[in-house]
Amino acid sequence: MSLSQKSCESFVSELASKAPVPGGGGASALVGAVGCALGNMVGSLTVGKKRYADVEAEMYELMEKSEKIWRELLDLIQRDADVFEPLSKAYGLPKNTEEEKAEKERVMSQCLKDACSVPMEIMRKCCEAIELIKSYAEKGSKLAISDAGVGVAFCKAALMGASLNVFINTKAMTDREYAEELNKEANGMLEKYTALADDIYDSVAGRLK
Repeated sequence: MSLSQKSCESFVSELASKAPVPGGGGASALVGAVGCALGNMVGSLTVGKKRYADVEAEMYELMEKSEKIWRELLDLIQRDADVFEPLSKAYGLPKNTEEEKAEKERVMSQCLKDACSVPMEIMRKCCEAIELIKSYAEKGSKLAISDAGVGVAFCKAALMGASLNVFINTKAMTDREYAEELNKEANGMLEKYTALADDIYDSVAGRLK
């Protein structure tokens, strides 16, 4: 059974244990999926309403994109666990001889790149979700805008959480050029999309108060 198919209680119990997975990356993917799904909820509560007939086609398009993203984020929960296991084993490789040191460095280099690939993808998906929630918040049913606000807050948290899983691995990389490329992309997403998420949240909160 993949991690995304576990019950909420089972997943959270494992998260709270000393088991190496799921961890922060998988939790970020789950939170991002929940946030994106809340955007879908806004769309579902908007379509079919005469008041919102002029945006119905757009809502259906947004919902299709949103479902694709939250399903991809659920898949990334397991993928994050899959790439972490080889890295955890690589840290334990011997380095008593020059040959062993060289082999460990080679394996570590590849495992660190693999371990970064999933949280980077989680970040990208959360950025896409934030963009979609912006449209939901602006054009969706006014009765559901609180869900858009919650959704964007979750996606922002997931984006920030996944970034830490990138940075902890890029810090350990010996290929500094590659590491800095990833850091630059991650920092760019953080700078742009945390600000956008804050704007969306503040707009929703302002309409509710």
